[in-house]
Amino acid sequence: MSAVIEARGLSRDYLVSRGAFRSSAVVHALDGVSFSLEAGRTLAVVGESGSGKSTLARLLTLIEPPSAGALLIEGEDVAHANHARRRRLRQDVQMVFQNPYGSLNPRQRIGKALEEPLLVNTQQSAAEREAAARAIMAKVGLRPEFFHRYPHMFSGGQRQRIAIARALVLRPKILVLDEPVSALDVSIRAQVLNLMAELQEEFTLAYVFVSHDLSVVHHIADEVMVVYLGHAVEIGGREAIFSAPQHPYTRALLSATPVADPTAKRKRILLKGEPPSPMAPPPGCPFNPRCPLAFDRCRKEKPPLEAKQGRAVACWATTP
Repeated sequence: MSAVIEARGLSRDYLVSRGAFRSSAVVHALDGVSFSLEAGRTLAVVGESGSGKSTLARLLTLIEPPSAGALLIEGEDVAHANHARRRRLRQDVQMVFQNPYGSLNPRQRIGKALEEPLLVNTQQSAAEREAAARAIMAKVGLRPEFFHRYPHMFSGGQRQRIAIARALVLRPKILVLDEPVSALDVSIRAQVLNLMAELQEEFTLAYVFVSHDLSVVHHIADEVMVVYLGHAVEIGGREAIFSAPQHPYTRALLSATPVADPTAKRKRILLKGEPPSPMAPPPGCPFNPRCPLAFDRCRKEKPPLEAKQGRAVACWATTP
């Protein structure tokens, strides 16, 4: 099966003002990230805050253009598509945000919020738009009487169902989910995750699941990409990553994940210091200032992503 979405060396830089008497600085938010994702599969993107996860999400949803690299949707390079084609491709990739209330207009009834993407992007009549909105509400488990209510009248879990319905109303092929359940309590989180799994199977959706919660990632992902300071440092299947992480950063992340088994013993790996500034990344491997395995080569040469131990790893200290 061919990839429904593919990133090739995606990078994103931002110019940041440092005051009236100093030149602007460049923030390297994302640096050369590549992956491919097939329909019906889930790629989880994990890492610390500031690692570039949300920047990647904005590039994948065409909210921002990449500074370098290519993004292909169903084999078509977005950068080379004309305006009409880009408009159509944008419908194929939709996003679900972390805060469901913040992503909804508090003055707009839910029915109108669900109809709005259809009003902007299709030629459907008012009756057709309402029918489509009501149909997608039923798919995500929202009752018909909710159609005329406002966002403040719903719980957090219901609001996230509304956000998912709005993302699906255009029948996209790819959903980018930016921390979609982190604002929900545990019981509601499980319900929303199960709903997403059902919708993925029914519509053969590709998910890019951005999260810092590795227990959720272990439940939902098919593949995992670990990012650090804008770089992909390890990419592989879920079981390979969770059972035998190879990159020192991945090991540290997994060591901090709580486990349900009280008899299980896990050695916590504590990283020293803070992540370097993306305005002044270190030479060589971006993780070398905090890495317990770093040696001279790590401080001079940036390791490429290479196939090691059944996954791709960017680390000089990892054996093939």
